Amino acid sequence: MEEEVDLEAVRPPYIHAMLAGGLGGTTGDMLMHSLDTVKTRQQGDPHMPPKYTSMGSTYYTIWRQEGIRRGLYGGVKPAFLGSFSGTVIFFGTYEWSKRHLIDMGVAPSISYFTAGLVADLAAAPVYVPSEVLKTRLQLQGRHNNPYFNSGYNYRSTIHAAKTIVKTEGFSALFYGYKATLWRDLPFSALQFAFYEQEQKWAKAYVGSKTIGLPLEILTAASAGGMAGIITCPLDVVKTRIQTQHNPDTLPTSATTSTIVSQKPTSPHVPSKHQKPAPIKQTPHQHSRPISTSSPSTALKNHSAATLDTSSVLTGLKVIYRTEGFAGWFRGVGPRLVWTSVQSGTMLVLYQTLLRFFDEHPLVSKDDALL
Repeated sequence: MEEEVDLEAVRPPYIHAMLAGGLGGTTGDMLMHSLDTVKTRQQGDPHMPPKYTSMGSTYYTIWRQEGIRRGLYGGVKPAFLGSFSGTVIFFGTYEWSKRHLIDMGVAPSISYFTAGLVADLAAAPVYVPSEVLKTRLQLQGRHNNPYFNSGYNYRSTIHAAKTIVKTEGFSALFYGYKATLWRDLPFSALQFAFYEQEQKWAKAYVGSKTIGLPLEILTAASAGGMAGIITCPLDVVKTRIQTQHNPDTLPTSATTSTIVSQKPTSPHVPSKHQKPAPIKQTPHQHSRPISTSSPSTALKNHSAATLDTSSVLTGLKVIYRTEGFAGWFRGVGPRLVWTSVQSGTMLVLYQTLLRFFDEHPLVSKDDALL
């Protein structure tokens, strides 16, 4: 217990934690952005049969036809802005919540878990809108894309935001908000509970608060990977809800037919005057559902049961009833890779930058005690 208290007594200033977390989280997200684009194309492909199948062929096809900047790194601007601002808020809230809970006498393991929940809840209002913009631009590719008709056709991030608000309403920027929380809250809680506990074990094993780069990578990557596996069922149902059309509405949906028919006037020479077709929607109906999940569940089996629900719990029941236990863990391999690499990058940089700020403080020692 004495060792545990000593470890908790090392508390960096909030500004250090927020900047280290923001830079670490953004670096991890940018590193994995192309994989996220591949996942988005696979899950959001409206064509039958689907154009994008395996991960390798999807990477090569997007790179060859659309390039890196407009293809594999489409939507990188809102991803960058949302990632940095979201992780700054997350780590600031996490440190504040964790410290207050521990000071109140709450067990450290429970404090870590609860702080992760609270931090993700605080970051969601910034994170979700950026994810909506990022995912639509990733699915679209370049403007007037002659190689893939996604149903979206925005000129830029700002044009996308304005068009969404004008045609679908401001609330459309928060589409998938509840489903995102259902997946991300437990993921963040488990990730940081695992990470903090593994860090304690590593520090006790080494006998120092500096555990070395190999153990830093191992604790960070394993924490993210384990959290990713455990929350995979929530990610599966979230992706199904956001990427599948309701078959009862598809034949009669004027909106859907309008969007699907929206193509460049020529497959190789798009018209300069072409504009995106207006998107008219009724409340609670989205003509082009999208996924704002991390890479996880490429729906190669397009005959999978349609959930026809916005309830996560009902969706879990439907998947289990129709596909069994394995249906809950569809695509668990890619999700394990993504969460491990992203978490490893973010948390290792977080600790590295904290040590740098400790040697080159941005605030005085007195401010650090606040």
